[in-house]
Amino acid sequence: MVDRLVNSESNARRIACVEDAFGSSGQPLAVSGRVLVGEGVLTKMCRKKPKPRQFFLFNDVLVYGNIVINKKKYNVQHILALEDVKIESVDDIGNLRNGFKLISPKKSFVVYAATAVEKQQWISHIKKCVTDLLNKRGVTQNSVDDSPVWIPDSSASKCMLCKRSQFNMINRRHHCRKCGLVVCNDCSSKRWLLPQQSSKPLRVCLTCYEKLSNAKSSGALGLPPSRPGQEDSSGEDSDEDEEQDAVYQGIPEDQFHSYET
Repeated sequence: MVDRLVNSESNARRIACVEDAFGSSGQPLAVSGRVLVGEGVLTKMCRKKPKPRQFFLFNDVLVYGNIVINKKKYNVQHILALEDVKIESVDDIGNLRNGFKLISPKKSFVVYAATAVEKQQWISHIKKCVTDLLNKRGVTQNSVDDSPVWIPDSSASKCMLCKRSQFNMINRRHHCRKCGLVVCNDCSSKRWLLPQQSSKPLRVCLTCYEKLSNAKSSGALGLPPSRPGQEDSSGEDSDEDEEQDAVYQGIPEDQFHSYET
């Protein structure tokens, strides 16, 4: 079905609508051979709390962004290459149900669907797109450089590394970009270049810094650390989409809409 949609006018119109909805905050999405497979709203577990995000599944990328006006305007666009995306189911905890992890070298996080049926629809469609893409390109996945899923702020009242430093208005929480733990400033004072996540050195905890340094010394790792005293220029002390979040207008449709039928 996807092959039949590649050069169809309906597919071109849908992609153009997505581009228009993101406007200048998004990248061009009309690429030769690209098909919009489906779309819908998923609740993304952000650093501070779960928030609704609009997701667009293409046959080669997964695009998502903040909802400003439902079905009309989105911002803070993110694009994940499907070739690198893996999925893991998440157990239900309290009101957080029907979740699954989206894991990739660039970014990893947990999302929640409105129903168990919708969860399975998303998982099955994403897995099929990933499998078809890998087979078409003749490549395989690896998990070596996958970014971690961040531990939510609410899960840590004190540093998860030293176990002593209590978090408050002055003593802020930070996330290690290598393992995802919530740590204090002293335990995350080092920076390391993780090119799959950013072109700039990122904050890492002391444990991960030591592991990365040892791996580099043994020749098992070719990624250089940043210079001593270098400021954290990653711009990611919070989720990338956290601080630019908007109060969306309209009620999002909590369902996966497939364009393959």
